[in-house]
Amino acid sequence: MGAADAVVICVPTPVDARREPDLAALSAACASVVEHAVPGQLIVLTSTSYVGTMRDLLVEPLRARGLAVDEDVYVAFAPERIDPGNERHTPERTPRLVGGAGPHSTRAAAALLAPTASVVRTVADPETAEMAKLWENTFRAVNIALANELSDACQALGLAPVPVIEAAATKPYGFMPFYPGPGVGGHCIPCDPHYLLWQLGKVRQQAPVVATALAANTGRPARITERALERLARAAVPARGARVLVIGVAYKEGVADVRESPALEILDGLAAAGADVAYCDPLVPSVRVGIGVGDGAGTLHHVPDPHTRPWDLVVLHTVHPAHDLTWLCATDAPPVLDTRQRGALDRAGSGTGGLATTGAEGEAGSMATTGSLAVSDTEREAGVVAASGIAAAAGSLVASGVEREAGVVAASGVAAVSGVAAAGTMAASGTKREAAGLTAETGGKREAGLAAAGAKGEAVVTAETGAEVAA
Repeated sequence: MGAADAVVICVPTPVDARREPDLAALSAACASVVEHAVPGQLIVLTSTSYVGTMRDLLVEPLRARGLAVDEDVYVAFAPERIDPGNERHTPERTPRLVGGAGPHSTRAAAALLAPTASVVRTVADPETAEMAKLWENTFRAVNIALANELSDACQALGLAPVPVIEAAATKPYGFMPFYPGPGVGGHCIPCDPHYLLWQLGKVRQQAPVVATALAANTGRPARITERALERLARAAVPARGARVLVIGVAYKEGVADVRESPALEILDGLAAAGADVAYCDPLVPSVRVGIGVGDGAGTLHHVPDPHTRPWDLVVLHTVHPAHDLTWLCATDAPPVLDTRQRGALDRAGSGTGGLATTGAEGEAGSMATTGSLAVSDTEREAGVVAASGIAAAAGSLVASGVEREAGVVAASGVAAVSGVAAAGTMAASGTKREAAGLTAETGGKREAGLAAAGAKGEAVVTAETGAEVAA
């Protein structure tokens, strides 16, 4: 790793069973980077964590080694912004934040990341960038909880939530549509806001709105399970022995990621009630659930041909583009509980791709379908760069649809380390590009930035002045 000009740290930052930060992987990765750091090297932390993480795990340990930060080595925080499976929000089309330990660090990190983002916006310090990332994901978590709560309110009033949301969204200011769903999944939204609450608790600062929203999101899968059991009861089908199929167990459409997926808790809850549960997800061959169900101590396997088996209830959790739901159009199709209430069956049947609703309770009976559920606003960035499928084309760090612990990515170098795995190595080929003014500032030390082949030269925008400088 000492041969690398730049090291990018991108390891997972989950929470433990008590919803407190689990910093084991991040701490180990940062410790290894500090141990192998050499003068002239640029270190960029991208993993979401509490405010002050970069200084605690990188800046201070580097100083303890005798390295002058922003002079000998350059350190910055640039939070990841990744929306797996969404081609509209690829990394190179998404703005990136950078907050360095000093001006040289900020410029070096901005130059490094410019080819991977639509624009790089610098902020005054790493703490601002760290808090911005927590703010982004906490904002989403709170609004998802609100969308689910107002969806329940609509149902209590006999209204379908989606038409109400779409009507409200006609207001061109002061409103952003969020849609109901089965809960939050993936790596960021279920985890990152807890880092904020944990840190605020240490300084005795309350955040009741955030805490309530996170509790509501945590309880959402249980509410979906209750609704499924209610549907069975209304159909006079006992829960014990009821054949229930869950469509899609990934946390969002188009990815094979089941981390924190609400589907797992829904499967657990239905199985605990005695139901004979199964799932259909072409992207996920098998899943582990919390109790012994299926053909091997808590393991369930994808059902490739669900239309050939009788079901008492089908729960629409995640509808991938590859899902064919036409079998649910038949007059003898089983009842359907649509957890996202985005009208997957109606849209498919009409062939218009519109956002139709399946009713006030998000339940569909025998409805026409040929399409798939649109990307939901209840999803979020994965927050972890994929270990497989990372592209080094034109210097871009492009994540695949399946996120894995990428470890520490050594750009333009040889080695990478990780607190979890050493699988995240990538070298950006091509000619190195000098980070703006860095070589002159460091008296001939090795250039800290790097540019990949075909660098695009996107603008770097400073937050203080709004001025653009060549990246």
